Amino acid sequence: MLELARGISQWAHGFKNGVIFLFNTGEEEGLNGAHSFITQHPWSKTIRLAVDLEAMGVGGKSGIFQAGPHPWAIENFASAAKYPSGNIIAQDLFSAGVIKSATDFQVYKEDAGLSGLDFAFTDNGAVYHTKNDKLDLLKSGSLQHLGENMLAFLLRIASSPHLPKSKDMDKELKTGHDTAIFFDILGTYMIVYSQRFASMLHNSVILQSLLIWAASLFMGGSSATISLGLSCLSAILMLSFSVSFSVFAAFIVPQISPSPVPYVANPLLVLGLFAAPALLGALTGQHLGYLILKKYLLNVYSKKKQLSSVIIADVVKLEAERWLYKAGFVQWLVLLIVGNYYKIGSSYLAVFWLVPPAFAYGLLEATLTPARLPKPLKLATLLMGLAVPILISSGTFIRLAGTIIGMAVRFDRNPGGTPEWLWNIIISIFIAVCICLTFIYVLSYVHLSGAKRSIILATSILFGLSLILVLSGRIQPFTEDTARAVNVVHVVDASGRYGEKQDPLSYISLFSNTPGKLEKEVEQIKEGFTCGKDKVVDFVTFSVNYGCLTHDDTESGWSESDIPTLHVDSDTKGGERITRVSIDTKSSMRWSLAINTKEIEDFILKGNLEELIPYGNKTSVDGWHHIQFSGGKESPRKFELTLFWPVKSMPSADNVDRTIRDQRPLLKLRTDVDRLTPKAERVLAKLPTWCSLFGKSTSPLTLAFLSSLPVNF
Repeated sequence: MLELARGISQWAHGFKNGVIFLFNTGEEEGLNGAHSFITQHPWSKTIRLAVDLEAMGVGGKSGIFQAGPHPWAIENFASAAKYPSGNIIAQDLFSAGVIKSATDFQVYKEDAGLSGLDFAFTDNGAVYHTKNDKLDLLKSGSLQHLGENMLAFLLRIASSPHLPKSKDMDKELKTGHDTAIFFDILGTYMIVYSQRFASMLHNSVILQSLLIWAASLFMGGSSATISLGLSCLSAILMLSFSVSFSVFAAFIVPQISPSPVPYVANPLLVLGLFAAPALLGALTGQHLGYLILKKYLLNVYSKKKQLSSVIIADVVKLEAERWLYKAGFVQWLVLLIVGNYYKIGSSYLAVFWLVPPAFAYGLLEATLTPARLPKPLKLATLLMGLAVPILISSGTFIRLAGTIIGMAVRFDRNPGGTPEWLWNIIISIFIAVCICLTFIYVLSYVHLSGAKRSIILATSILFGLSLILVLSGRIQPFTEDTARAVNVVHVVDASGRYGEKQDPLSYISLFSNTPGKLEKEVEQIKEGFTCGKDKVVDFVTFSVNYGCLTHDDTESGWSESDIPTLHVDSDTKGGERITRVSIDTKSSMRWSLAINTKEIEDFILKGNLEELIPYGNKTSVDGWHHIQFSGGKESPRKFELTLFWPVKSMPSADNVDRTIRDQRPLLKLRTDVDRLTPKAERVLAKLPTWCSLFGKSTSPLTLAFLSSLPVNF
């Protein structure tokens, strides 16, 4: 941003719009910096377009993963950028909640009503939010790529007299302008068109495809219809076997590997562990469908007495091969119909994987009469048909796979809360689906070429070698640069002692968002840790369901005066029960509070007599409303919480239900202090090199205090 500011200052001749460079913090604490600017800064009313520079990793191309809602920005970027990079697929995944995250762009779009672009680096995603997210991993080419694109783009829009106002954007969106479909071709050219045009294009392709299929089936009669059905069955069998083989491998890996995710530091390992079984399964499933189809066609052709048995056998094989190839058309046509119905921008992929192969087949293979005997599929048909879709989508699939693999490091939001094999299942299914969708045309050539044995042998060897590498330890799951995400927190637990004089529990908690046990790490650290599912810690914003604890030598580095307090100032039990609670976070300026919404209907939070959270419009997740607070040196430490109980308490079905409800506290509080106690410092010093500290807005700092208020206070 500094370099862009320098460059723009030298080229700012004839600018019709100003360019504001906003450096803000607080993104991880709830998008606070962006929200403060939009809601409080006087310049915010003059903004007409927002560009957010993000990162979900370190390095690689900085690509667009969110654009709009007005298409003006993405259209101008596509025209101006030297090396445009971006894809609507990332936006669809983000919008669907597959990527559970938020960026400052959300504030600009939702709170300020602005349109714009959201960029992000995505390579080396495994280091995201860890101490390994360091400058050494950021290649100069990545900054150059982003800089050259942004400089050209900013110079273009700053000089444009047509920059739309936010009100104009809303008006035009309502009267016809819609979201843009965008994708780049090898990072050299970007195609952008509207959702309206996409719908017209997709409807045209769907209609023409259905008409061609209807004419073909009408000419072929009932045998053609049944053959089509059996070819579709082969595609279903292909997907079923591919997923089954790959998922089976995903179950095996955690059983034999020191880590459930041994491929994090070496992503190419997934080719042997999951892609090889998936390809073998796809071939097996399609070959089974081929045999069923061949058996039916043999019965059809045997009724034609003018052909000899030898010719019939050859004709049946060739006809079955063609039907398997055409099953790919049906597969992508179905995806296009579904995507078009729900207006999914990523449906453009279905067009490219349907139209070119179908065109190549129609040009080089199709016959106008069913009376002609089929011939072997030409290699030219495959090359012509797949050249464009591979060019368009191969890079996208590879980058998406890399992003998914990198997310394994921080997958378990509640450490130990999900099965160790679950992330392997997700990756294996993704790989299997990609192989089935893209290899359906290629594998149709295999059954007559004699390459089946070679493919089976090659995939089996690749899978076996990958397992051997994992078992032998020659390939480590984590390295110093691509490390396992862990947290080391000194916990002082004073929860459950309201109104009682008892010493708080003090211990060090070691846990990881990366799937897998921590025995190897604890063995190197020592320091008296014990691990298991019984070492549960409720950190308010998440729970540790598997972790390691040590109570040895944990009484220093903190004092009773650091422990936050929850004190009931008043409890009015008239017609409407109202409870006032004072909260003192002591030395902490960063805290998380959970309010039991099964007991409390609403609340008001004040700090320094200022109302921070007003009455009304509360939501909850699993019966809790969560508040996260992060302030500066002058932020309040004492707060007033007013709780409003339901007018009539919900009657319990029996005493057991009431007991369960009473076990849930009314309030849960965690305060964080950025301080290293002597014990925590020793543990961190002994942390293995393949581990790196992890942190997000919900993560505690190195010293955390827990407190609670029971329902029956």
